Amino acid sequence: MPSPRLRRRALLLTLAAPALGASGIGLRALEAAEWQAFCTRFLEPDGRVVDGGNGGISHSEGQGWGLLCAERAHDRDAFDRIWGWTRRTLARRGDALSSWRWRPEGTGGLVDDPNNATDGDLMIAWALLRAAQRWPDGDYAGQGAAIARDILRLLVRQVGEETVLLPGVAGFEQRDHVVLNPSYYAFPAMRALAQAVPDPLWLRLAADGLSLLRRARFGRWGLPADWVALPRGGGRPAPAPGWPARFSYDAVRVPLYLAWAGLGREPAVASAVRFWLDPQHARLPAWTDLTSDSVSPYAASPGIRAIVLVATARQGAIGTPFPILPTVDEAKDYYSAVLTLLARLAWRDS
Repeated sequence: MPSPRLRRRALLLTLAAPALGASGIGLRALEAAEWQAFCTRFLEPDGRVVDGGNGGISHSEGQGWGLLCAERAHDRDAFDRIWGWTRRTLARRGDALSSWRWRPEGTGGLVDDPNNATDGDLMIAWALLRAAQRWPDGDYAGQGAAIARDILRLLVRQVGEETVLLPGVAGFEQRDHVVLNPSYYAFPAMRALAQAVPDPLWLRLAADGLSLLRRARFGRWGLPADWVALPRGGGRPAPAPGWPARFSYDAVRVPLYLAWAGLGREPAVASAVRFWLDPQHARLPAWTDLTSDSVSPYAASPGIRAIVLVATARQGAIGTPFPILPTVDEAKDYYSAVLTLLARLAWRDS
Protein backbone atom coordinates (compact mmCIF):
# COMPACT_ATOMS: atom_id res chain seq x y z
CA MET A 1 0.00 0.00 0.00
CA PRO A 2 1.39 3.48 -0.82
CA SER A 3 2.60 5.55 2.11
CA PRO A 4 0.32 8.30 3.51
CA ARG A 5 2.62 10.90 1.97
CA LEU A 6 2.33 9.31 -1.48
CA ARG A 7 -1.47 8.98 -1.16
CA ARG A 8 -1.71 12.66 -0.26
CA ARG A 9 0.47 13.61 -3.24
CA ALA A 10 -1.69 11.47 -5.55
CA LEU A 11 -4.83 13.19 -4.29
CA LEU A 12 -3.28 16.61 -4.81
CA LEU A 13 -2.25 15.71 -8.34
CA THR A 14 -5.78 14.47 -9.08
CA LEU A 15 -7.28 17.69 -7.76
CA ALA A 16 -4.74 19.89 -9.51
CA ALA A 17 -5.11 18.59 -13.07
CA PRO A 18 -5.26 21.74 -15.26
CA ALA A 19 -7.70 22.39 -18.07
CA LEU A 20 -5.72 22.99 -21.24
CA GLY A 21 -6.41 26.28 -22.96
CA ALA A 22 -9.53 27.12 -20.92
CA SER A 23 -10.53 30.60 -22.08
CA GLY A 24 -13.47 32.58 -20.74
CA ILE A 25 -15.49 31.66 -23.81
CA GLY A 26 -14.48 28.03 -23.44
CA LEU A 27 -15.58 27.98 -19.81
CA ARG A 28 -18.99 29.44 -20.67
CA ALA A 29 -19.47 26.86 -23.42
CA LEU A 30 -18.50 24.10 -20.99
CA GLU A 31 -20.95 25.40 -18.39
CA ALA A 32 -23.74 25.54 -20.98
CA ALA A 33 -23.04 21.95 -22.01
CA GLU A 34 -23.05 20.82 -18.38
CA TRP A 35 -26.33 22.65 -17.81
CA GLN A 36 -27.93 20.87 -20.74
CA ALA A 37 -26.73 17.53 -19.37
CA PHE A 38 -28.33 18.42 -16.04
CA CYS A 39 -31.62 19.40 -17.71
CA THR A 40 -31.75 16.12 -19.61
CA ARG A 41 -31.53 14.14 -16.38
CA PHE A 42 -33.22 16.27 -13.74
CA LEU A 43 -35.49 18.94 -15.26
CA GLU A 44 -39.09 18.13 -16.19
CA PRO A 45 -40.72 19.98 -19.15
CA ASP A 46 -42.96 21.92 -16.74
CA GLY A 47 -39.94 23.33 -14.86
CA ARG A 48 -39.78 20.95 -11.90
CA VAL A 49 -36.26 20.02 -10.76
CA VAL A 50 -36.43 16.39 -9.64
CA ASP A 51 -34.45 15.03 -6.70
CA GLY A 52 -34.53 11.39 -7.73
CA GLY A 53 -32.31 10.35 -4.84
CA ASN A 54 -35.08 11.34 -2.39
CA GLY A 55 -38.13 9.69 -3.91
CA GLY A 56 -38.56 12.12 -6.79
CA ILE A 57 -39.40 15.08 -4.57
CA SER A 58 -38.79 18.69 -5.51
CA HIS A 59 -37.75 21.44 -3.13
CA SER A 60 -37.17 25.16 -3.11
CA GLU A 61 -33.41 24.60 -2.81
CA GLY A 62 -33.34 22.66 -6.08
CA GLN A 63 -35.60 25.15 -7.82
CA GLY A 64 -33.37 28.01 -6.70
CA TRP A 65 -30.20 26.32 -7.86
CA GLY A 66 -31.89 25.45 -11.14
CA LEU A 67 -32.83 29.09 -11.66
CA LEU A 68 -29.29 30.23 -10.89
CA CYS A 69 -27.74 27.77 -13.33
CA ALA A 70 -30.28 28.54 -16.06
CA GLU A 71 -29.53 32.27 -15.81
CA ARG A 72 -25.79 31.61 -16.03
CA ALA A 73 -26.35 29.41 -19.08
CA HIS A 74 -28.37 32.21 -20.76
CA ASP A 75 -31.29 29.74 -20.92
CA ARG A 76 -34.32 31.96 -20.50
CA ASP A 77 -36.76 29.27 -21.59
CA ALA A 78 -35.63 26.93 -18.82
CA PHE A 79 -35.46 29.83 -16.35
CA ASP A 80 -39.07 30.83 -16.98
CA ARG A 81 -40.29 27.25 -16.81
CA ILE A 82 -38.51 26.66 -13.48
CA TRP A 83 -39.77 29.94 -12.04
CA GLY A 84 -43.28 29.29 -13.33
CA TRP A 85 -43.48 25.88 -11.64
CA THR A 86 -42.00 27.31 -8.44
CA ARG A 87 -44.56 30.14 -8.25
CA ARG A 88 -47.53 27.95 -9.14
CA THR A 89 -46.65 25.08 -6.85
CA LEU A 90 -44.56 26.29 -3.90
CA ALA A 91 -46.08 29.74 -3.25
CA ARG A 92 -47.02 30.39 0.38
CA ARG A 93 -49.90 32.52 1.58
CA GLY A 94 -49.02 35.79 3.25
CA ASP A 95 -45.40 36.13 2.12
CA ALA A 96 -43.12 35.86 -0.91
CA LEU A 97 -41.24 32.80 0.35
CA SER A 98 -41.58 29.27 -1.05
CA SER A 99 -42.77 26.08 0.60
CA TRP A 100 -39.73 23.89 0.87
CA ARG A 101 -40.95 20.45 -0.26
CA TRP A 102 -43.30 19.02 -2.90
CA ARG A 103 -43.85 15.28 -3.08
CA PRO A 104 -45.28 13.32 -6.01
CA GLU A 105 -48.39 11.42 -4.92
CA GLY A 106 -50.58 9.28 -7.15
CA THR A 107 -51.40 11.04 -10.40
CA GLY A 108 -50.46 14.46 -9.07
CA GLY A 109 -48.46 15.84 -6.19
CA LEU A 110 -48.71 17.98 -3.10
CA VAL A 111 -46.79 20.30 -0.84
CA ASP A 112 -46.44 18.08 2.21
CA ASP A 113 -44.48 20.64 4.26
CA PRO A 114 -45.43 24.31 3.76
CA ASN A 115 -42.55 25.59 5.89
CA ASN A 116 -39.90 27.43 3.92
CA ALA A 117 -36.20 26.63 3.61
CA THR A 118 -34.18 29.82 3.83
CA ASP A 119 -31.37 28.68 1.55
CA GLY A 120 -33.91 27.99 -1.18
CA ASP A 121 -35.40 31.45 -0.81
CA LEU A 122 -31.97 33.07 -0.91
CA MET A 123 -31.08 31.24 -4.11
CA ILE A 124 -34.42 31.97 -5.79
CA ALA A 125 -34.14 35.68 -4.97
CA TRP A 126 -30.52 35.84 -6.11
CA ALA A 127 -31.34 34.14 -9.40
CA LEU A 128 -34.26 36.51 -10.02
CA LEU A 129 -32.09 39.56 -9.37
CA ARG A 130 -29.45 38.25 -11.77
CA ALA A 131 -32.15 37.52 -14.36
CA ALA A 132 -33.36 41.12 -14.08
CA GLN A 133 -29.92 42.29 -15.21
CA ARG A 134 -29.73 39.81 -18.07
CA TRP A 135 -33.36 40.12 -19.26
CA PRO A 136 -34.61 43.53 -18.10
CA ASP A 137 -37.99 43.21 -19.83
CA GLY A 138 -39.35 40.86 -17.12
CA ASP A 139 -40.56 41.56 -13.56
CA TYR A 140 -37.75 39.53 -12.07
CA ALA A 141 -36.30 42.41 -10.02
CA GLY A 142 -39.56 43.13 -8.22
CA GLN A 143 -40.11 39.47 -7.43
CA GLY A 144 -36.55 38.99 -6.15
CA ALA A 145 -36.77 42.11 -3.99
CA ALA A 146 -40.05 40.92 -2.46
CA ILE A 147 -38.39 37.68 -1.37
CA ALA A 148 -35.41 39.61 0.04
CA ARG A 149 -37.70 41.82 2.12
CA ASP A 150 -39.54 38.82 3.54
CA ILE A 151 -36.28 37.10 4.42
CA LEU A 152 -35.41 40.13 6.55
CA ARG A 153 -38.94 40.37 7.95
CA LEU A 154 -39.51 36.73 8.84
CA LEU A 155 -36.17 34.94 9.14
CA VAL A 156 -33.76 37.23 10.98
CA ARG A 157 -33.56 37.03 14.78
CA GLN A 158 -31.51 38.52 17.57
CA VAL A 159 -30.02 35.80 19.79
CA GLY A 160 -28.08 37.41 22.60
CA GLU A 161 -25.84 39.92 20.89
CA GLU A 162 -25.89 38.12 17.54
CA THR A 163 -28.06 38.60 14.48
CA VAL A 164 -28.81 35.17 13.01
CA LEU A 165 -30.57 33.65 10.01
CA LEU A 166 -33.24 31.07 10.82
CA PRO A 167 -33.31 27.98 8.57
CA GLY A 168 -37.09 28.36 8.26
CA VAL A 169 -40.01 30.36 9.62
CA ALA A 170 -41.17 27.58 11.96
CA GLY A 171 -39.55 24.91 14.09
CA PHE A 172 -36.08 26.22 14.89
CA GLU A 173 -36.57 28.45 17.94
CA GLN A 174 -36.37 26.46 21.18
CA ARG A 175 -36.72 27.69 24.74
CA ASP A 176 -33.00 27.68 25.51
CA HIS A 177 -31.40 27.67 22.06
CA VAL A 178 -31.92 28.40 18.39
CA VAL A 179 -31.08 25.83 15.71
CA LEU A 180 -29.08 27.15 12.75
CA ASN A 181 -27.74 25.63 9.56
CA PRO A 182 -24.29 27.05 8.72
CA SER A 183 -24.66 26.10 5.05
CA TYR A 184 -27.62 28.47 4.72
CA TYR A 185 -25.23 31.43 5.05
CA ALA A 186 -24.89 31.81 1.29
CA PHE A 187 -22.75 34.95 1.33
CA PRO A 188 -22.75 35.63 -2.44
CA ALA A 189 -26.55 35.58 -2.46
CA MET A 190 -26.78 37.76 0.65
CA ARG A 191 -24.49 40.31 -0.97
CA ALA A 192 -26.74 40.55 -4.03
CA LEU A 193 -29.90 40.84 -1.94
CA ALA A 194 -28.32 43.59 0.16
CA GLN A 195 -27.65 45.60 -2.99
CA ALA A 196 -31.25 45.20 -4.17
CA VAL A 197 -32.89 45.83 -0.79
CA PRO A 198 -30.48 47.99 1.24
CA ASP A 199 -30.82 47.47 4.99
CA PRO A 200 -28.24 47.51 7.82
CA LEU A 201 -29.53 44.06 8.84
CA TRP A 202 -27.68 42.46 5.94
CA LEU A 203 -24.32 43.72 7.18
CA ARG A 204 -24.99 42.53 10.73
CA LEU A 205 -26.23 39.20 9.42
CA ALA A 206 -23.11 38.66 7.32
CA ALA A 207 -20.68 39.82 10.02
CA ASP A 208 -22.29 37.72 12.74
CA GLY A 209 -22.59 34.80 10.31
CA LEU A 210 -18.82 34.87 9.73
CA SER A 211 -18.27 35.05 13.47
CA LEU A 212 -20.53 32.04 13.95
CA LEU A 213 -18.66 30.02 11.32
CA ARG A 214 -15.33 30.85 12.97
CA ARG A 215 -16.58 29.60 16.36
CA ALA A 216 -18.86 26.73 15.36
CA ARG A 217 -16.13 24.24 14.41
CA PHE A 218 -15.82 20.84 16.00
CA GLY A 219 -13.94 17.57 16.11
CA ARG A 220 -10.36 16.69 15.22
CA TRP A 221 -10.30 18.87 12.12
CA GLY A 222 -12.31 21.85 13.44
CA LEU A 223 -15.18 21.53 10.97
CA PRO A 224 -18.65 23.08 10.81
CA ALA A 225 -21.58 20.84 11.68
CA ASP A 226 -24.60 20.36 9.44
CA TRP A 227 -26.84 21.75 12.18
CA VAL A 228 -25.78 23.96 15.11
CA ALA A 229 -27.45 24.98 18.38
CA LEU A 230 -26.76 28.55 19.52
CA PRO A 231 -27.58 29.16 23.22
CA ARG A 232 -30.00 32.02 23.78
CA GLY A 233 -27.99 33.28 26.74
CA GLY A 234 -24.70 33.32 24.87
CA GLY A 235 -21.89 30.82 24.87
CA ARG A 236 -20.23 28.48 22.41
CA PRO A 237 -22.31 26.92 19.64
CA ALA A 238 -22.62 23.13 19.66
CA PRO A 239 -23.83 20.49 17.21
CA ALA A 240 -27.62 20.63 17.38
CA PRO A 241 -29.46 17.89 19.28
CA GLY A 242 -31.71 15.80 17.06
CA TRP A 243 -29.32 15.74 14.09
CA PRO A 244 -26.18 13.62 13.57
CA ALA A 245 -23.12 15.60 14.65
CA ARG A 246 -21.49 15.50 11.24
CA PHE A 247 -19.68 17.56 8.67
CA SER A 248 -21.53 16.10 5.72
CA TYR A 249 -23.95 16.86 2.94
CA ASP A 250 -25.18 20.20 4.31
CA ALA A 251 -21.99 21.58 5.83
CA VAL A 252 -19.94 20.73 2.74
CA ARG A 253 -21.51 23.84 1.18
CA VAL A 254 -19.94 26.10 3.84
CA PRO A 255 -16.46 26.14 2.20
CA LEU A 256 -18.10 26.41 -1.22
CA TYR A 257 -20.05 29.56 -0.36
CA LEU A 258 -17.11 31.12 1.47
CA ALA A 259 -14.78 30.53 -1.47
CA TRP A 260 -17.49 31.79 -3.83
CA ALA A 261 -17.65 35.05 -1.87
CA GLY A 262 -13.89 35.54 -2.02
CA LEU A 263 -13.46 34.34 1.58
CA GLY A 264 -11.42 31.27 0.74
CA ARG A 265 -8.96 31.82 3.58
CA GLU A 266 -11.59 31.72 6.31
CA PRO A 267 -10.92 29.08 9.01
CA ALA A 268 -13.92 26.98 7.94
CA VAL A 269 -12.40 26.62 4.46
CA ALA A 270 -8.89 25.96 5.74
CA SER A 271 -10.12 23.28 8.14
CA ALA A 272 -12.16 21.59 5.41
CA VAL A 273 -9.11 21.50 3.14
CA ARG A 274 -7.01 19.96 5.94
CA PHE A 275 -9.69 17.34 6.46
CA TRP A 276 -10.04 16.47 2.79
CA LEU A 277 -6.30 16.28 2.22
CA ASP A 278 -5.43 14.44 5.42
CA PRO A 279 -2.85 11.83 4.33
CA GLN A 280 -4.39 9.19 6.60
CA HIS A 281 -7.54 8.92 4.49
CA ALA A 282 -7.61 5.88 2.25
CA ARG A 283 -10.08 7.74 0.03
CA LEU A 284 -11.67 11.21 -0.05
CA PRO A 285 -14.37 10.95 2.66
CA ALA A 286 -17.96 11.99 2.10
CA TRP A 287 -18.37 13.00 5.76
CA THR A 288 -16.93 12.78 9.25
CA ASP A 289 -18.58 12.29 12.62
CA LEU A 290 -17.59 15.28 14.75
CA THR A 291 -17.85 13.33 18.00
CA SER A 292 -15.88 10.20 17.16
CA ASP A 293 -13.80 11.62 14.24
CA SER A 294 -14.72 8.53 12.23
CA VAL A 295 -15.17 9.04 8.49
CA SER A 296 -17.58 7.65 5.92
CA PRO A 297 -16.87 4.06 4.80
CA TYR A 298 -17.33 5.17 1.19
CA ALA A 299 -15.80 7.84 -1.03
CA ALA A 300 -17.14 11.32 -1.61
CA SER A 301 -19.38 11.94 -4.61
CA PRO A 302 -18.21 13.82 -7.72
CA GLY A 303 -20.12 16.87 -6.45
CA ILE A 304 -18.15 16.94 -3.22
CA ARG A 305 -14.93 16.39 -5.16
CA ALA A 306 -15.81 19.48 -7.21
CA ILE A 307 -16.14 21.53 -4.02
CA VAL A 308 -12.82 20.15 -2.79
CA LEU A 309 -11.17 21.41 -5.96
CA VAL A 310 -12.56 24.91 -5.65
CA ALA A 311 -11.91 25.25 -1.92
CA THR A 312 -8.40 23.81 -2.19
CA ALA A 313 -7.52 26.09 -5.08
CA ARG A 314 -8.77 29.14 -3.20
CA GLN A 315 -6.56 28.14 -0.27
CA GLY A 316 -3.56 28.44 -2.52
CA ALA A 317 -2.75 24.74 -2.19
CA ILE A 318 -2.89 24.37 -5.95
CA GLY A 319 -2.02 27.07 -8.43
CA THR A 320 -3.81 26.09 -11.60
CA PRO A 321 -5.64 28.68 -13.74
CA PHE A 322 -8.65 26.36 -13.93
CA PRO A 323 -9.01 22.88 -12.46
CA ILE A 324 -10.76 20.07 -14.30
CA LEU A 325 -13.96 19.55 -12.34
CA PRO A 326 -16.12 16.43 -12.31
CA THR A 327 -19.00 16.47 -14.78
CA VAL A 328 -22.75 16.07 -14.43
CA ASP A 329 -22.50 12.74 -16.24
CA GLU A 330 -20.17 11.41 -13.52
CA ALA A 331 -22.73 12.17 -10.80
CA LYS A 332 -25.07 9.36 -9.81
CA ASP A 333 -27.78 11.60 -8.33
CA TYR A 334 -29.30 15.07 -8.43
CA TYR A 335 -27.42 16.49 -5.45
CA SER A 336 -24.00 15.46 -6.67
CA ALA A 337 -24.83 16.78 -10.15
CA VAL A 338 -25.99 20.19 -8.94
CA LEU A 339 -22.91 20.56 -6.72
CA THR A 340 -20.71 20.12 -9.79
CA LEU A 341 -22.60 22.97 -11.48
CA LEU A 342 -22.39 25.24 -8.44
CA ALA A 343 -18.66 24.60 -8.14
CA ARG A 344 -18.20 25.79 -11.73
CA LEU A 345 -20.16 28.97 -11.04
CA ALA A 346 -18.23 29.58 -7.83
CA TRP A 347 -14.93 29.18 -9.64
CA ARG A 348 -15.87 31.66 -12.33
CA ASP A 349 -17.20 34.24 -9.87
CA SER A 350 -14.38 33.99 -7.35
